[in-house]
Amino acid sequence: MRITVRVKPGSKKGPLVVEEAGEFTAFIKERAVDGAANEGLIATLAAHFGVSKSKITIESGFTSRIKRVSVDD
Repeated sequence: MRITVRVKPGSKKGPLVVEEAGEFTAFIKERAVDGAANEGLIATLAAHFGVSKSKITIESGFTSRIKRVSVDD
């Protein structure tokens, strides 16, 4: 499954994934420094979907707040 995720790094709400009208927003505590936000996003999405971290792949948007992510079952 491919999804588009809007990432909110450095959030005090996190880790949390909110789905509204088919759009995902991920609130993560990690800041966007040295890839920490991407790692935090993978961990948060893995917990949300109940899969291992190796099943989550960021396909595009590595340096953007809007990312295309693949989730394997």
